[in-house]
Amino acid sequence: MQAFDYKFQKFEPLKSFKKAPELEVYVPGHRTCAGCGPALNYRLVAKAAGKETIFIGPTGCMYVANSSYLCTPYACSWIHAQITNGGAVASGIEAAFKVLARKGKHTGAFPNVIVMAGDGGTVDIGLQAMSAMMYRNHKVLFLCYDNESYANTGIQTSPTTPYGAATTFTPPGKEIPEGKVLFPKDPPQLVIGGHPAVKYVATTTVAHPLDLMNKVRKALTYEGPTFLHMLAPCPKGWLFDEKLTREMARLAVETGMWSMYEWEDGVYKYTNVPKKYKPVSEYMKHQGRFAHLKPEHIAKMQAFIDERVKAVKERVAIPIPTPKQTA
Repeated sequence: MQAFDYKFQKFEPLKSFKKAPELEVYVPGHRTCAGCGPALNYRLVAKAAGKETIFIGPTGCMYVANSSYLCTPYACSWIHAQITNGGAVASGIEAAFKVLARKGKHTGAFPNVIVMAGDGGTVDIGLQAMSAMMYRNHKVLFLCYDNESYANTGIQTSPTTPYGAATTFTPPGKEIPEGKVLFPKDPPQLVIGGHPAVKYVATTTVAHPLDLMNKVRKALTYEGPTFLHMLAPCPKGWLFDEKLTREMARLAVETGMWSMYEWEDGVYKYTNVPKKYKPVSEYMKHQGRFAHLKPEHIAKMQAFIDERVKAVKERVAIPIPTPKQTA
C-alpha cells in the first residue's frame, strides 16, 4: 500500500551562519536572565525550524520567563505542557495533524512538532512521557536545553547536575564538603540504548550556533522521533559573569565536560574533538558552584571525565562505514 504523503518539511543544511534564515521566530519581549543560555538556545532552534512549527513548552525556565502576563515571545504556535507530560502533549498534536491530513482538513505543510524541555522535564520528571512518545514512533523532535539544574524553582539539583556542584539541595558543608556526590545521567545514551524507533540523536551547545541549527534541521527531516541534547549555561545557577555564557559552553567541550556528536542509524560521528583536552579545573574555576571544591574533589571529577574522553577517542578511532556502491 502506498504511504500517505503528509507533506513533511525538508531542510537543507546551512553552509554558513550567514546563510541562516533572517526570520526571527523567538522575538524580544521575554523576561529571561541576562546571559541566559536557554533563551539563546531557543532563538537558534526557532530560527532553524521556521514559522511552520509548534513548540511544546513543559514547565521550566523557558515557560515561566517566556509567558508572563499573557505575553509570549513566540512568532509561531506554542503550547504549555506540564513538566511531566511534554512527550504526551506532543504525541497528541502530531497524531491529530496526521488525522487532519488524511481527512483532507489540513492540506499545507506538516508542522514541525518540537518539545523544548529542561533537563528535569526530559530525564527526570518528564522521562516517562518522552520515552513513551519515542516508543510509539511519533514524528517529534524532543529537545533538552540542559542548564544542569532546576533553575526555575531556585537552583535545585537535577539528574544532569555535575558532581561537586553546589545547589540549594546539595549545599557543601562539614559532613558533605563536595556538595553533590552523584555523577550525572547521560541523556543521549538513555535514548540511544532504550528506543529502537529513534534513528537520530545529537549533542551541541550554544557556543556552536551553526552546528546547533544544522542538527535541528537534520533532526526535523526524519519521519520518526529524534532527540537533541543541548548545553545551555545558566549564569544564575552556575554563578559566572553573564558575558561568559558562550565561553562556558566552549570550555565544556575543550575540557571534555561535554562532547559534540551525532548518532545516526547506529553510527557515531564526533566533531570539535580537542587534540589535547584542557583540565576540568579550567572549566570549573569560572563558576561559583564549584568554588568550594578541594583538590581531591576536582581530581575525582577529572577521573570521571578521563573515562568519558577515553570512550570518545575509542569511537573516533572506529572508521565510519560508507554505503556500498551498487552496480
